[in-house]
Amino acid sequence: MAAKKKTADINPPTTFAEFSKVVTISKKDIYQETISENRETLRVKKEKTVFKNLEKIFGAVLKISNRKGFKAMSMRDLSRESGLSMGALYTYFSSKDELVEMLQNQRRSISERIVRERLDEETTNQGKLKAAIYTHLYLSEAMQPWYYFSYMEAKNLSKIERDKAVASDLNMEKAIENIILEGQQNGEFHKRDSQLTASLIQAMLQDWYLKRYKYNQRNISVDQYAQFVVEFVSEFLIKK
Repeated sequence: MAAKKKTADINPPTTFAEFSKVVTISKKDIYQETISENRETLRVKKEKTVFKNLEKIFGAVLKISNRKGFKAMSMRDLSRESGLSMGALYTYFSSKDELVEMLQNQRRSISERIVRERLDEETTNQGKLKAAIYTHLYLSEAMQPWYYFSYMEAKNLSKIERDKAVASDLNMEKAIENIILEGQQNGEFHKRDSQLTASLIQAMLQDWYLKRYKYNQRNISVDQYAQFVVEFVSEFLIKK
C-alpha cells in the first residue's frame, strides 16, 4: 500500500523528488493493494506468485493497450505478451471486464486517497489549491501508464466502468471548485467563475499525462510544468 510519511518541513512538496519522499508509489504498492482488495477472488494463494504474475499481466495490458487499444486486445495477445498461459490468466480474472475493473480500481483508489490525505494536511484554501495541483501532477507522473490508460480507454469500457471513470474525474474537478468557492467566501481568492476555473485547471492537469510527447520535445520537466500551473492559477485567483 502507498505509504505516507511525516511532512513537517515539506508542506506541500513542490518538486517531484520531494513528493516521492512524502508518498511512496511503486508498482509493488499497486500490486500489493490489488492483492489485498481481490484476495477472496484470486485462485492463486501464494502471494509471491500473485505479485509476480500481476506485474506481468498489468504490464502487458498497458503495453498492448498503448499499441493497439484494450478493446482490440485478445486473451491470446495478453497470454503471448505476459508469457502466461490462458489457463494461468483465468486464475486471476474471469473476463476482460474484470481485468480492466481491477486496473481502474487501483488507479482510482490510490489516487483519490493520496489527494485526500494531502488536502487534509493544509489549513488554508491557497495551500489546498496548490497541494491539489502538485499532488495530481506528481501522482500522474508516478503512475503515468495507469492515468493514460484510464483516460484513453474510457470510451471502450463497460457502462459501469465508464460511469465510474467519469465520476472520478468530476469528483476531482468538484474538489477544486469547492476549494475555490471557500477561498472566495473568506476573501482569499478573486471572484471568478469557480466551475469554469476548476474545469480549466483540471484540463491543464490532464494535459501533462495525455500529451507527454509535446513536453518531452520541449524538454519541460514535471517540476517546471507544475510550477508554471501553480503560478498561473495563483496569479488568476489569489488576492495580493
